[in-house]
Amino acid sequence: MTSFVETGGRLSVLVEGDQYHEARIGHWMALIDLDAKLVTTNFIFDEVLTRLRYDVGHPKALEFLDLVHAAEAEGDLRVEHVDANLWSEAEAIFRRYADARLSFTDCTSFVLATKLNR
Repeated sequence: MTSFVETGGRLSVLVEGDQYHEARIGHWMALIDLDAKLVTTNFIFDEVLTRLRYDVGHPKALEFLDLVHAAEAEGDLRVEHVDANLWSEAEAIFRRYADARLSFTDCTSFVLATKLNR
């Protein structure tokens, strides 16, 4: 089983004061029990590291970065880097949906998640 990891889910697990912290911990434990392989993008990690640094401090952001590297080394996490092709497809979505509140990272995530489901 492969599960796409987005920003909000990561932040909720790492920030104890987050309103969804307990629910997301349960979700992560279920994924671990299923031996799920996690996949995400470097854009997602950029968002998470930035929010952690601003919201809970640099040490928590570094702790997260170390967890990412450990998960990659263990084969539990795959980080896809946004390349020119993915960027181009995301840009088309971003341009098309002017009325939706989508970040550019949301668009890159949508493209990758769609490719993973094929």
